[in-house]
Amino acid sequence: MVAALQRYTGWFILATLLLFLISSINPSLFIAVAIMAWLVVIVEWNRLPAASRNQGYFLLIVGISALVFSAWHGVFLGWGKILTQNLQLLPMFIAVSFLALTNPAVEDDSLPKGKQAMVTTAVGTNLLGAVINLSILFVFGDRLQRNNTLTIAQTIVLARSFCAAAWWSPFFIAAGVALTYAPDMQYYRTLLPGLVMCGIAICYSIGEIVFIRRSEFTGYPVRKESLAVPLLLAVAVIIGHHFFPEVSMILLICLISPPAAILLMRNRPRLANLHDFISNRIISTISQFVLFLAAGVFSVGITSVIHVYPEIFNFAGQTFSHWLFALVSAVLIGLGLIGVHPLVGISIVSPLLLPLHPDHSRLGFLFLTSWAISTGSSPLSGVGLVLTGRYHVSPRSILLNNVHYVVAMWLIANLVNILYFG
Repeated sequence: MVAALQRYTGWFILATLLLFLISSINPSLFIAVAIMAWLVVIVEWNRLPAASRNQGYFLLIVGISALVFSAWHGVFLGWGKILTQNLQLLPMFIAVSFLALTNPAVEDDSLPKGKQAMVTTAVGTNLLGAVINLSILFVFGDRLQRNNTLTIAQTIVLARSFCAAAWWSPFFIAAGVALTYAPDMQYYRTLLPGLVMCGIAICYSIGEIVFIRRSEFTGYPVRKESLAVPLLLAVAVIIGHHFFPEVSMILLICLISPPAAILLMRNRPRLANLHDFISNRIISTISQFVLFLAAGVFSVGITSVIHVYPEIFNFAGQTFSHWLFALVSAVLIGLGLIGVHPLVGISIVSPLLLPLHPDHSRLGFLFLTSWAISTGSSPLSGVGLVLTGRYHVSPRSILLNNVHYVVAMWLIANLVNILYFG
């Protein structure tokens, strides 16, 4: 039965997105979104990569154990919350995955060298990655690799520039997580400090390679017109959010991304390529289905335990101070460096911090900061696994070459927090 359904997985994934859009009009249908999403997990469980399946097992076992323990002690937050926590992140991820249809084509065979090539590659990775996400690393990395690997300089530029987009891009899943766990966050208030941090991160990396490492750099041949699509989409979302603030950012992205991707897709004929994408390529999102839904069960389980022991798990008498910002961001970054997905860390600290009634935009900036720094520096993040698995970059090299970057960007983020949100 399950094997027979696997041929329709792509259409189940599409149905999850469509049902989410319909549920924005009729909220009672939100449970149908949950049913469809969990159906994808059940159907595809045996075909998941081992790492994703093991991560899913861990999160579900710990989460369910915590739920049972809490229920035994009289705390049960309801099946609706258990099954739908993080659910809105999935439609966003599905919608953004359509933007892979706008992937830049290979413009020419030559690879530029020098400082200008480094700047162009860094900016191109950031802007294109901000919209089409992880696939940009494959596009750029496959062109730049020599003997199936990348240089240290190329690794630094690609990883840090791509992950720095988490600070500002509404299309990054980091934005969806921040909006979920800091629910009253106002995107426009995190945009400016996010752009500042992103710019500093890119300049820091370029300066390191030019003045300290003094490495020769071979870059990607990015053309200005290839940057038009991500800039256009980002501006469209920001303008839409400005004029329709009552529409959630996640819903706005779900409404804009697929139609824009279909309109701007490069391959022809459109209908045939769209059918192929839904039938075959969109199933690459199933690992995210497992991560987000399992992490949701984990998060509700941890929240339930916190309710059982409110006297232990609280910051009684505390405020969301600069020192607490520094401490929590350091902990989240540290967890990310050792392979704990940022979503998991954020899902743990959010229920501890929300009772302090923090500025949710400031809290969102904390989450985005921890995401951008840890994923761009850890060999165990999604980006790190791409670099180590596909391009055979040493995990030890990734970690050692980013220690100073982690410390510097954490300190700068805390300074920005004080100056902007203080």
